[in-house]
Amino acid sequence: MTSPDRRLLLVHAHPDDESINNGATMAKYVAEGAHVTLVTCTLGDLGEVLVPELAHLAADRDDTLGAHRAGELAEAMRHLGVTDHRVLGGPGHYRDSGMQWDASGHATAADETGPDAFWHADLTEAADHLVAIIREVRPQVLVTYDQFGNYGHPDHVQANRVSHYAADLAGVRSYRPDLGEPWEISKLYWTAMSASRFRDGLRMLRDAGDTTSFEGMDPDHLPPFAIEDADLDAVVDAPEHVPAKLDAMRAHATQITPDGAFFAMGVDLAAVAWGAEHYRLARGRRGPVGDSGLEEDLFAGL
Repeated sequence: MTSPDRRLLLVHAHPDDESINNGATMAKYVAEGAHVTLVTCTLGDLGEVLVPELAHLAADRDDTLGAHRAGELAEAMRHLGVTDHRVLGGPGHYRDSGMQWDASGHATAADETGPDAFWHADLTEAADHLVAIIREVRPQVLVTYDQFGNYGHPDHVQANRVSHYAADLAGVRSYRPDLGEPWEISKLYWTAMSASRFRDGLRMLRDAGDTTSFEGMDPDHLPPFAIEDADLDAVVDAPEHVPAKLDAMRAHATQITPDGAFFAMGVDLAAVAWGAEHYRLARGRRGPVGDSGLEEDLFAGL
């Protein structure tokens, strides 16, 4: 039975982002009876298709990848136990913006994007779609990306902007009363990856002779989504939910190869590597910390 006392809202850019970043967190809170809502901003129409027999779904062919990924997302949510998952504005309202890699190795907007791309969305219009959900669900905690979208993807950056703006607008009594009764979100977190854990994991893989997983990543020069531990605020450590997380990731079959880096580790190492999901507190007051020196519950202090 869902508890009305703990409600978690996650805002992600594309199907699969949620399972990679927060799969264990989502499964844990569902198992504990909290209400978990996922909002996905686009259906990832421009994603790369990694399954040869489904290559015809790609944007430059049949252009039906978004609809297919909606099915993958539904299957992933089944594995995590999440029954409340929505698409911002409705399926197909915002299209994947695509991306490219810049000279610094960061993701950035593609040279050409369509007018319906999420990157070009009117910020107030997009926020209003989320305001309506916030006022309906009334979550105490919202999770999204940092201001850089963790690695620069334009849709991740836009999801951050929309989430913050909607969180502000949702609490204003006089703003758009037609969207529901006002609601103030108590805590807003940015997803993060612990630099120390990522560094240790890379070294373990390399020491084991694996030179292809996370190819090109150097433990001593990590990408910007790896956040040094001093800047982390919270951790949800749920190794018991790693099997569900990995099953959810496998459900995104067009995007994540079953023999890729995420699944290269044995069960025990995977529980260590993927069972602890970290966060930075971007809004609200930090609650009590545990033995880790971090909050160990996103609802801590509420």
